[in-house]
Amino acid sequence: MIDQEDDLRCMERIADGQSQALEELYDRHAPLVFSVIRRILQREEDAEEALQDTWLQLWRRPHSYDPNRGSVAAWLVMMGKSRALDLYRSRASRERALEKNLADDPVPMNPSLSAEERELRERIAAGWQGLEPQHRQVLELAFWEGLSQSEIAERTGSPLGTVKSWMRQGMQRLSGSFQKEEWR
Repeated sequence: MIDQEDDLRCMERIADGQSQALEELYDRHAPLVFSVIRRILQREEDAEEALQDTWLQLWRRPHSYDPNRGSVAAWLVMMGKSRALDLYRSRASRERALEKNLADDPVPMNPSLSAEERELRERIAAGWQGLEPQHRQVLELAFWEGLSQSEIAERTGSPLGTVKSWMRQGMQRLSGSFQKEEWR
């Protein structure tokens, strides 16, 4: 059984900047915290992001733990749940905004275009529609608003590494829809 005293000692060591104590708590409690987060978010990559945010918050603000309000494990679960709900709400808000933006045709048709140009525009629109919402969002912000990856991370509240991954994945999926074999 996990001893609350061991957890409290780890919290004191974390407050002193000892990363080994963070690792000990992580090894002890991350599986439980992750399972709670995963149930809320339903997506592995989102759950991993929320778990990382939870441990980052612990590292940055260990003094926010109050032993009078419960065990370290319960506090970690509540932090994880809070991060997961924040991410869930943020994702839902982004998806609603993207759906609204997609209601406007991203590639307006021009009757004077050749059949080949119309086909290309249709493929672009279809490729765009096939992207995951987070991929569309970061690509829209980059290409239509001219934001850098750092600015996108700040605007969306997502970690920079996540934004970079979403951009790379989105571009790969878009480019996959333009392979010559699929054209003809």
